[in-house]
Amino acid sequence: MGSLCSRQRHNQAGSEENEQTAEIERRIEQETKAEKHIQKLLLLGAGDSGKSTIFKQIKLLFQSGFDEAELKGYIPVIHANIYQTIKILYDGSKELSQSLEDSSKFVISDENKEIGDKFSEIGGRLNYPRLTKELAHEIETLWRDSAIQETYVRGNELQLPDCAHYFMENLQRLSDADYVPTKEDVLYARVRTTGVVEIQFSPVGENKKSGEVYRLFDVGGQKNERRKWIHLFEGVSAVIFCAAISEYDQTLFEDDNTNRMMETKELFEWVLKQPCFEKTSFLLFLNKFDLFEKKVLKVPLNVCGWYKDYQPVSTGKQEIEHAYEFVKKKFEELYFQSAAPDRVDRVFKIYRTTALDQKLVKKTFKLVDETLRRRNLFEAGLL
Repeated sequence: MGSLCSRQRHNQAGSEENEQTAEIERRIEQETKAEKHIQKLLLLGAGDSGKSTIFKQIKLLFQSGFDEAELKGYIPVIHANIYQTIKILYDGSKELSQSLEDSSKFVISDENKEIGDKFSEIGGRLNYPRLTKELAHEIETLWRDSAIQETYVRGNELQLPDCAHYFMENLQRLSDADYVPTKEDVLYARVRTTGVVEIQFSPVGENKKSGEVYRLFDVGGQKNERRKWIHLFEGVSAVIFCAAISEYDQTLFEDDNTNRMMETKELFEWVLKQPCFEKTSFLLFLNKFDLFEKKVLKVPLNVCGWYKDYQPVSTGKQEIEHAYEFVKKKFEELYFQSAAPDRVDRVFKIYRTTALDQKLVKKTFKLVDETLRRRNLFEAGLL
C-alpha cells in the first residue's frame, strides 16, 4: 500500500515537472518568435557626436520618458557639467592671455580672479558640491566677465561642451533647493557613455500592428570604448551612424592633434568595410545642424583637411545650404568608395538632424521606420 502511494506521488510529481518543463519550452518558443520580430539597430559614431542625446530623445518620444527619480539622478551630472564648464573657460582665458598677440582681452578682472581660482580648483575634483545659490551667483559673476565671454567665443579650441551656454544662462534655476531637472536639462546634460546601453521602442507605438519594434544599442564613442562594439555587430538590421557636422574645426577630447571630422571620416569608412555589415542598412545622421549653420558663416569649411577643396559661393542661408550639401556629398562619395561592389544596393539614407530638436528627431525616426519597413517588404517579395 505504502509502495503504491509512493508510486502515485512520484508519478504526480513527474507529471507536474513535465508540465513545468513544457510551459518553459512554450515560453522560450514564444520569446524566440517575439525576438525574430525585433529589429536590432546599432547607434555608432565618434565621441561627442550626439548619439547619447538621440538615445535620450527616443526614451522621451517613444517610451514613458524619465520619472522623477531618474530626473533627480541627473542633478549631480548637470552640476558637474557647470563646474567643468567654468573651469575650462577660466583656465582657457589664462592660457589665451599668455599666448596671443591681442592677449589683453582674455585677462580676467582683478575682482574675479579669486572666484576663478576657486572654481578652477573645484572643477578639478572628482566629487563636486551641490550647486547652491551662493555658488551659482559667483559662477554667474565670472561668466559675465568680458574675458570669459571672449574665451567662450574661442570654445572650439578648448574642448568646451555644447551645453556650456545653456547651463550658464540658467544658473539660478539650476541652483534652486528643490530643483528637479526638466527634460530639456536632461537632453543638454553631458555624460560620457561607457559600455553598452540599450532601449526597445516602436516609432508608432508598441501595440500597433503596423509598427516595427526596434532594439537600439548605444555604445561609447571614444577610441578606448570601441573595442566593446565588436560583439554587437552580428544580426544588425541597420547601423545609425552619427556625425557631428559642426565639429570640423575641433580636435578630439582624447587627442588634441586629431581633427574630429577627420576622425569621423576614418571611423565611418572603417565601419562600412566590416564584413558583418554586408547586407546591413546604413542610416547616416548628419547631426548638430543647429550649431553648423551658426558656425559655417564664421569659420570656413576648408579649415578641415577633408574639406580643403570647398569654395564659398554666397552668404546667409544660401551659403549654409551650399556648405551642407558639400558635406553631404563628401559622405555620399565616401560611402560608395568604401562599399564593395556587391554591397552598393543595400539601403543608404542620409538625414539632417539636430539631436536636441524633439520634433525633428521624431520626424526622422518615422522616416527611418518607413525606410526599414519598405526594405523588409522588398526582401519578402511583397514590393
